[in-house]
Amino acid sequence: MNFKKLDKKYDSPFIGKRSRVTRMFLFKERKFLRMLFFLFLITGVLYPYPYIAMWVGFAFAGYSAIANDSIQTIGTFLSSNADRKWWVLWLFLGGIFVGVMTLGWYTHAGDVSFGRLQSKGFDQAPESFRYLQVAAPLVLLFLTRLRMPVSTTFLLLSAFSSNSAGISSVLGKSLLGYFIAFITAISVWYLLSKPIKRFVKSNYHPGWRLAQWIISGALWAVWLMQDAANIAVFLPRSLSLYQFIAFASYIFFGLGLLLYFRGGRIQNIIKEKSDVKEIKGATVIDLVYAMILLFFYHLSNIPMSTTWVFLGLLAGRELAMKLAPAYKTKRSLKKILKLIRKDATNATIGLIISIILAILVNPLIQREILDFFTGK
Repeated sequence: MNFKKLDKKYDSPFIGKRSRVTRMFLFKERKFLRMLFFLFLITGVLYPYPYIAMWVGFAFAGYSAIANDSIQTIGTFLSSNADRKWWVLWLFLGGIFVGVMTLGWYTHAGDVSFGRLQSKGFDQAPESFRYLQVAAPLVLLFLTRLRMPVSTTFLLLSAFSSNSAGISSVLGKSLLGYFIAFITAISVWYLLSKPIKRFVKSNYHPGWRLAQWIISGALWAVWLMQDAANIAVFLPRSLSLYQFIAFASYIFFGLGLLLYFRGGRIQNIIKEKSDVKEIKGATVIDLVYAMILLFFYHLSNIPMSTTWVFLGLLAGRELAMKLAPAYKTKRSLKKILKLIRKDATNATIGLIISIILAILVNPLIQREILDFFTGK
């Protein structure tokens, strides 16, 4: 297809710019949108059957969550290892996934969420499903196609929270995560700008590649301990051996598909940032991110949005690299603030959609809201 001709076709003074962009998107993504429409129809047929709906929802959530959320963790790793064969990266990251999930399943009596789903509001596995609960991962899949860094935690877990307190606790911890990551990033990349710059620009040594793989692997493991809950929320809180094998196998091969496509379109969120393709620069990001996630892992078992933590980390880093005298970035402060605002806006849009879904799906939350406004 000649997209230049297509651009001219929609380049008319009678068609607004936003309308042209929308038509271009609909045309380019027509196959994806047809598939998505078909999946929405399948969901409508299968959701009344709890056991089938459980696995269908898990299948949707598994792929959409890995495609959207995990790129925060392995995105810098993929960018700086673009020269490596995809199956090598798959065996490395997939092996860590299987190992971490096996550890969680064994040490937490079948709970692969590492206790995240034992917190208030998420401790009861669903016995029946509503249409929007099963379809929520498809909404995430669509937003991922738009390259929006939407919080998987909010979008998937909110639909299963038994009360508004569960959602508000996740929101509070996630906001705290964003600001702590933002302040930490500014502190690290501003106060330590000179040693970090010397470290990044120093002569390359093969040992740096090994160090990056170790640190990236540790980050991936800590992230899984936090975000496995987003996928497992459809499943029983204690998986049998066969259920665990099905869970681990599906995500393992889905991860391989993601790595075959080198992260997909959401990877552009990473590519927009400075110095992420250089091994040592990416390693510093992963090390700081892993330490922040480890802190929140031990802080409480309440689920949180690692997306917001990651966006806060990147935002603080970009700002520090502009303000620190040691860096000579060509980007203007205006452009950096625009990038920060764009990522924050997309994350907020995802939050709003998540809350709307939670309200539409959950009658208990509907009743709480009604009681609030009626003063009961």
